[in-house]
Amino acid sequence: MFRGSIPALVTPFRDGAFDERAYRMFIDLQIESGSSALVPCGTTGESATMTIEEHDRVVTVCVEQAAGRVPVIAGCGSNDTRVALEHMQSAQRAGAAAALLVPPYYNRPSQAGIIAHFEALARGCDLPILLYNVPGRTAVDIHVDTMAHLATLPTVIGVKDATGNAVRVTAQRLACGPDFCQLSGNDDMALGFMAMGGVGCISVTANVAPALCAEFQDACLEGRWTEALALQDRLFPLHTALFSDASPGPVKYALSRVRPDFPTELRLPMTWPSVAAQAQVDAGLLAAGLL
Repeated sequence: MFRGSIPALVTPFRDGAFDERAYRMFIDLQIESGSSALVPCGTTGESATMTIEEHDRVVTVCVEQAAGRVPVIAGCGSNDTRVALEHMQSAQRAGAAAALLVPPYYNRPSQAGIIAHFEALARGCDLPILLYNVPGRTAVDIHVDTMAHLATLPTVIGVKDATGNAVRVTAQRLACGPDFCQLSGNDDMALGFMAMGGVGCISVTANVAPALCAEFQDACLEGRWTEALALQDRLFPLHTALFSDASPGPVKYALSRVRPDFPTELRLPMTWPSVAAQAQVDAGLLAAGLL
């Protein structure tokens, strides 16, 4: 269902409020540049700073503007199972194609708790689920055997893997089956991830360089590895620069450099990146040929 370059969309805020007009224009740009799906309300979209009403509105606007041109994978994660289910149900009503869900953060559930969380979500809503395994943010890891169990649920279709461990791609394919959709959650590791059996990347860099990221993913999917390697090298300084300070500060700074009309406000506790991080982003944009 999902493959290729999938931006984890930033959310534009202006004067403290969601800038719907700017978001709609940004979605059009992403689709026209070759992005194959869209993820609103992920970490990069500052979902943790939104009210439930704002969150659901951002997803609805994304689905409306995509208008069936590409599927929308709605960020629905919460450390409260009930809230995650409410987000899923709202996303389904809006017309999203799937939900992206982290295991509960802060609570640090056991593997049994992770299983119970996702089983409850699958029972409560039949929207397809992409697991999002990002231990660096949630403080819990979805173990391979746990993922294999979750993959038996009819609506659990794949994973966004941000473990930073490329070995997991093969282990999860063997445990969950060849049709289990594995998407990289790390731009800088996407080349190796794809070579080991991944089918795409939910990308931060695609916010800034959508056409290049789509070109890179196409090269990987078509087995044009020499071209993919050249694009990886071209994009790598930008991949790393976008995490040179707390995300999404650097990516919003990068957008201010390539799209000066795009609103770049951040919501506390996120802050503007340091001068050193800004310099690294500028160097990454230059290396990618975007400045």
